[in-house]
Amino acid sequence: MEQIMKSLREQGVNPYLLEAIDEFREKYPVDPALKNRVNRPMLPYYGKEIFEMAAYALLQGQHILLTGTKATGKNMLAENLAWVFGRPSYNISFHVNTDSSSLIGTDTFRNNEVQLRTGPVYQCAVNGGFGVFDEINMAKNDAVSVLHATLDYRREIDVPGYDKIKLHDAARFIGTMNYGYAGTRELNEALVSRFLVIEMPSVSEDTLGRILRDLFPSMKAEGMKQVCGLFLDLQTKAGNNEISTKPLDLRGLIGALTTVQAGLAPLPAIRMGIVNKSFDMFEREIVEDIVMTRIPEEWTAADLFE
Repeated sequence: MEQIMKSLREQGVNPYLLEAIDEFREKYPVDPALKNRVNRPMLPYYGKEIFEMAAYALLQGQHILLTGTKATGKNMLAENLAWVFGRPSYNISFHVNTDSSSLIGTDTFRNNEVQLRTGPVYQCAVNGGFGVFDEINMAKNDAVSVLHATLDYRREIDVPGYDKIKLHDAARFIGTMNYGYAGTRELNEALVSRFLVIEMPSVSEDTLGRILRDLFPSMKAEGMKQVCGLFLDLQTKAGNNEISTKPLDLRGLIGALTTVQAGLAPLPAIRMGIVNKSFDMFEREIVEDIVMTRIPEEWTAADLFE
C-alpha cells in the first residue's frame, strides 16, 4: 500500500483526498475471509487528474465508466482504485455468454434444498467490493437488465424467488470500454446515465517511461528511448487510422521486453509482442517498418539491458 500511496503523493494528488480515502478504509474494514480478493496492482497508476476524478466520484457513492482507446490504462486505474480504497475486487468480463444468471447466480441443489449459487455481482454487492465491468459495451440485453438494477440509485437488486439484495454501503462498480472492438455496441442512455464517465487520455511519453522504468529498472537509456518511441509511433498511426489498434498492445510490449531481459534478441521479441498481433499482411508490413526504424536488426539483449 505504501508504494502506491507514495506514488500518488509524488504526483501531487490532493492530500485531503488521500485522507478521505484513509477514512473510507477505516470506516469499511474488509472481512478477513475476503482478504485474498484485495489484490495489489502490478504498478501504480500515473495520472493525477484522472485518479482524482475517479476517487472523488467513488467517495461520493458514484459508479464510474472509463472509456477510451486501447492501452490507456483503464484496468490499471480500476485495480489501483480497488487497492487504495482497500476493497475486495470482482472482475466481470462481458462476452456473448454473459447473462443475468452468470452475474447474479443460479439455482443449485445443496443440502437437500434448492439454494442460490451466487455470482460475482451478488457477491460484490453483499461484500462491499469494487466490481469491474470489463468491456461493458459487449453486454447483451439480458445482462444489461441486471446492470440497470445494480447501478440504480436505490442500491438494491430484486432477484426473483429470493429476497432483495441490498448493496453494501462500500460497494462500487467501475465499467471499462474500448472503442471499435468487434462485437461491441453503443450503450443505451439509461445505462450511461447511471455512471459518471471519465475519458481516458492516450498514454504520454512520460507516463510510458515511468511504467517501463518501474518494470525494467536495468533498461538502458537509449533502449528506453527507442522502445517508448516505437509505442508512441504505433499510437499515432492507430490514431490516424493508418493501422488498427491490434499492434498497439502495451501488454504485448511488456511481455516482449521480459523475453529480451531473459536473453532473446529485441527484434524477434518485438515481432512476437507487437508485429504478429496484426493478421493482415499489409498492416503487418507497415508495423514491421515502424519497428525497424526504432529497433535495429543487429541489436542484442545487451543493447537494451545492463
